[in-house]
Amino acid sequence: MTPDELLDVFHRRIRLPDADTIPGWKQELDGLVHRSYAEGPGGGGFVETPRGLGDDPDAVIAGQIEFFRERGLSFEWKTYAYDEPAELGERLVRAGFVAEEPETLILGEVDRILERPSALPSKVRLRDVQEQADFHRIAVLMDTLWNNGLERIEERLANESKMFPDRLVVTLIEDALKGPDGPALTAAWIRFHPGTGFASLWGGGTLPEWRR
Repeated sequence: MTPDELLDVFHRRIRLPDADTIPGWKQELDGLVHRSYAEGPGGGGFVETPRGLGDDPDAVIAGQIEFFRERGLSFEWKTYAYDEPAELGERLVRAGFVAEEPETLILGEVDRILERPSALPSKVRLRDVQEQADFHRIAVLMDTLWNNGLERIEERLANESKMFPDRLVVTLIEDALKGPDGPALTAAWIRFHPGTGFASLWGGGTLPEWRR
């Protein structure tokens, strides 16, 4: 499958039906706008428009700003390079959004990825986790790296793992000798999207001294 073909499959199977929404979040279709959000402490939201913004893009943008303002929630407007209108990013900045650094969408076919050799250093161990203590260790790692708070990460991951055990796998790498008594050296999680043929990698972070 060529990159363009893979991107087209991703667009049709993931973006158009909002198949990668975080489980448990409210999911709404407001005209052309795809919106998902969680209310309460640590809540927030995402907006994207894979079908474009119609004849009055600025009015649509203003409507979403007002929606989240009324609920006291912060949110991100996720854009892709091929989204319409072509100047969507500029319109969002004019409406008060702050543009973050561009990210890269990485798509890969699992069979091809598994063909590549891989090995971990002998000093470390990789394992999937389900215990609260491990979620806490991951939260400590993420807070150390990104300063995004212990409770938010720990509770969200633990609760999602319990509610959707078939859709979320959380994995960490630890020192093989220290095991659970040592820090999480790196961690990430994968969400499976039933019926789409896709899974997505989320989160992630590695202690600086263990990178590369």
